[in-house]
Amino acid sequence: MSLYKLAIRPILLQFDPESIHKFTFRCFKLFQKSALMRSLVSAQFNVKHPKLERELFGLKFPNPVGLAAGLDKNAEAFDFLGSMGFGFIEIGTVTPKAQDGNPLPRLFRFVNDKALVNRMGFNNQGVEEVVKRLRQKKTEVLIGGNIGKNKITPNEEATSDYIKCFEALYPLVDYFVVNVSSPNTPNLRELQDKEPLKNLLNELMQVNRSKEKAKPILLKIAPDVNQSQLDDIIEIVTETSIDGIVATNTTISREGLSYSKDQIKQVGAGGLSGQPLRDRSTEVIRYIHDESNGSIPIIGVGGIMSKEDALEKLEAGASLIQLYTGFIYEGPALVKAINKALLNKEI
Repeated sequence: MSLYKLAIRPILLQFDPESIHKFTFRCFKLFQKSALMRSLVSAQFNVKHPKLERELFGLKFPNPVGLAAGLDKNAEAFDFLGSMGFGFIEIGTVTPKAQDGNPLPRLFRFVNDKALVNRMGFNNQGVEEVVKRLRQKKTEVLIGGNIGKNKITPNEEATSDYIKCFEALYPLVDYFVVNVSSPNTPNLRELQDKEPLKNLLNELMQVNRSKEKAKPILLKIAPDVNQSQLDDIIEIVTETSIDGIVATNTTISREGLSYSKDQIKQVGAGGLSGQPLRDRSTEVIRYIHDESNGSIPIIGVGGIMSKEDALEKLEAGASLIQLYTGFIYEGPALVKAINKALLNKEI
């Protein structure tokens, strides 16, 4: 058992989830300032080998294991997180203006099921603050920019918010993820409907093509879409020529939780992540891969709590994977374990 699971995690679990997250990030920001600390952590967790490298949408990833958006919302600790063995870090979701997000409490653990429920609501300090931090980047870690719209922006004007974020982050990130699938911003998921989604992606691609060098744009989708919606998404991704799909975001379902109905009800609304999401996320990845004949690159995320879960996502058709809840419950040793498993298995 890793030091994290043996000694650190039991202490972290004694505190309110969001409070301990803020404390942890204060530590990460402190550690990030030290090249020696980054080097020591990298020596412990980084697995480097040509077999782990992946080339996708014009980028070379040192390994296929990334950190999903949501953890480093404000681009505060990406250099230090990169030293933990990740092949890439996705920051955000970032919106044009700073916003507080939803009222507290808004982050909850279901420890027995290795799950979290969050209703954060795109809380972030706004794209200008994120830009300032990205300009101070010290390492070569690949950065994805996950972009969204402000809560007060009506859906009819949402495209403008995505374009503002795209323009601001364009010089500083390696790829973009369009987030229209969070369950925690009112009516956001309506942007997944066929016409609004097609219009949004077409306009973003138009701006992207006007640049000297276009950046990869991916779409992050919900696990709660039905087969017909998935078919529409595959068609739209092909039509608009965006670069891929991130599958999946959190779910509004509570299936797979072992807790009582009253305990689940007490937590309330929000997106469920972690182990209960694993099978549905894999199912969505496999469907997209099969229906598109493998033509759409997929970043697989959702319920990866072990090296076996990671291999399952890759075998289902994901080209890269991301951790979030698995990283919180298992620590950076999980990143190392997945990369070591990949070295021993041809994928």
